Amino acid sequence: MMVWLWGFIGILVLLVMGLLLKIHMLRKAAGEIGEAFADRLATDTNTLIDISGRDRQMRRLADAVNVQLRRLRAQRHRFCQGDAELKAAVTNISHDLRTPLTAICGYLDLLEKEEKSEDAERYLDIIRNRSQLLVLLTEELFRYSVLLSRESAAAEPVVLNQVLEESIAAAYTALTQRNITPRIRMPQEKVVRTLDASALSRVFSNLLQNAVKYSDGDLEITLESTGEIVFANRAPGLDEIQVGRLFDRFFTVESARKSTGLGLAIAKSLVEQMGGSISAEYTEGRLHIWIFFRERGG
Repeated sequence: MMVWLWGFIGILVLLVMGLLLKIHMLRKAAGEIGEAFADRLATDTNTLIDISGRDRQMRRLADAVNVQLRRLRAQRHRFCQGDAELKAAVTNISHDLRTPLTAICGYLDLLEKEEKSEDAERYLDIIRNRSQLLVLLTEELFRYSVLLSRESAAAEPVVLNQVLEESIAAAYTALTQRNITPRIRMPQEKVVRTLDASALSRVFSNLLQNAVKYSDGDLEITLESTGEIVFANRAPGLDEIQVGRLFDRFFTVESARKSTGLGLAIAKSLVEQMGGSISAEYTEGRLHIWIFFRERGG
């Protein structure tokens, strides 16, 4: 009886050990699939997922994930190719539009000197306004395609305080024309980040232009020692839905008819190229735009 009992216990121990080993191998295979999947998503490689275990179900799971990876890789390549072709087309179109637009503006200048009826004068003003908007849109399209086609930003230590002060000074005339006197708050110590100085200056410039378009006469600019920059102003012409689309390409609102809708899209792309983040929020009639650049390794 005791022999049979000990034999039964031995079999149970072997079964439990076998199950534990099976569970360990399954967990190991699942971990290998998870790590390999994350690696394949982060890198553009043709290497598929392989696991060390021989469990049939886990290998089927790996094969199913590989099927989806092949589809995802094909879609990614089509997207990258289409994106590159779109950028090239935008660059070429905006470049080709410059010559006829320059000629149109030149002939408009000549027409200004001619004797015209009151109606002709009014029509000419409309044509002039539309032509200026086309010129602005063409230039913004060209700059946008050039900025986004850059492989990487030229990183160097940049003092955020200094670049922000220079950008505000450059926009001071445009701000005062809208009766906007910005309130600025910065720390005494230098806030240094490794960024592209020219790209950062462009970001600040676009955000200040956005304030000129939408501000109701006020503007608060705050730089924190943590690398957070906040642009805040009253914007009664906006609502939460519109603010949610401010970073969309070509999105404009009625209060900014002469806008191309590319300024904030460019700012978002440049911030993300430099490893930062940007977001907008609309609360109680005020627009807040946050930018954050963390310290490298932070």
